[in-house]
Amino acid sequence: MTQSTAQKPKTPVILASVQLPAVTDAEHQASVDELERLCSTLGLVTVGRVSQKRKTLATGTILGEGKLRELATWTGGSGVVRGFRKGGDDDDATDDIAAASYASDDDDSSDDHDQLADLVVFDCEMTPTQLRNLEEATGVEVLDRSGVILEIFSRHARSREARLQVEIAKLAYMAPRLRESHVGGDRQGGGIGAKGAGESAHELDRRRVRDRIAELRQQLESIRHEQATRRAHRQEAPCVALVGYTNAGKSSLMRALTGSEVLVENKLFATLDTTVRALQPESVPRILISDTVGFIKKLPHDLVASFRSTLDEALSASLLLFTVDASDANFRSQIEVTRQVLEEIGATNTASRLILNKCDQITEDQRAALASEFPTAIFISTRRPDDVRRIREIILSYFERDMSDREILIPYGKGKVLGMIRERARVIGESYENEGTKISVRAESSVFDWIEKQLNDK
Repeated sequence: MTQSTAQKPKTPVILASVQLPAVTDAEHQASVDELERLCSTLGLVTVGRVSQKRKTLATGTILGEGKLRELATWTGGSGVVRGFRKGGDDDDATDDIAAASYASDDDDSSDDHDQLADLVVFDCEMTPTQLRNLEEATGVEVLDRSGVILEIFSRHARSREARLQVEIAKLAYMAPRLRESHVGGDRQGGGIGAKGAGESAHELDRRRVRDRIAELRQQLESIRHEQATRRAHRQEAPCVALVGYTNAGKSSLMRALTGSEVLVENKLFATLDTTVRALQPESVPRILISDTVGFIKKLPHDLVASFRSTLDEALSASLLLFTVDASDANFRSQIEVTRQVLEEIGATNTASRLILNKCDQITEDQRAALASEFPTAIFISTRRPDDVRRIREIILSYFERDMSDREILIPYGKGKVLGMIRERARVIGESYENEGTKISVRAESSVFDWIEKQLNDK
């Protein structure tokens, strides 16, 4: 097999986590499962998990001494941080959650693993000191959840705006960590967490990072000004924003409602750039649909700040469609995450509808239970054309709620007015009389005033 056709081997990764007292077993399991999906999106393969129940995170190493040594058996490290004494940190540990290996059923205290990991990913945020200590103890590169999310954003960014946003967030995240990290020395082009930053550990310093971020923000501000101008030009057209957790089916719904060829992939954060398209078949007045970046638990604050202009589509929308994967057992917490991010950008007062998507993947009993719990929710599958048409009618009904219906007779001599009416109002009925064309029109009062003026003009 040639090098061009050979499949690049996936980097083996060990997942590490701490379950604090306020987190249930189910919530903890769901969070680590999601972390594994994030790693899979990066092309990493999980070879094991190490978890621990603790009252608090260990100050310098997150895990207690025993669990840290166990973690090191997955990487070939020493499990020891030179010159660092935890001083009884392990007293905070309660029950250990058995390390889950996907390659072996050996006891979790054994160091006889089928495959060692080249990377450790923690399901929490870590400080630069914790990063340094953990890399020394494990002997491999260490990332936290935010680092993984940032790397996914970096790889999926397509537009110039998205690339600028990601680089700003990544530099702000990486600057202190690169100074502390020592695994491999110069990480330029090496470790997963360093890709895309453009500077090595030895070259990166506070002033250069600050100057680079300032330069990127200046470029981003220019793009945002252009976006604001485009947004102002389409202000007359009502807009619907699809918001929700990553991989909830927003892009699939966008594609179904607009007929656009937007990217649809079963991956986390497949969509980073906001896409705006007209509802199809096109309505009168014209309605725009925008697909926004997906949310996720523990989304890095720098990313939320950097993607503010992207999220402004939700802020300027007249209606939000909360798109939820009803087949995901954790969708309730995902709704809460979405609400929190929208609250952070100030979009809490916008009208919204709850869309429970992927209902073709749940049982009738589950659907009945959800219908009882969420009586106003709209159950759909984007694979069913009838469901998509129903969403379209719901959107039209929302924007037509302040409209009224009237019958109007258009004399045959005023035929050009009929064409002008079709551009400004929704014609819901039409018949031909001796005196002219009788139409049933749904529109706002200002449109009817305009029609009357056109018919009365000589």
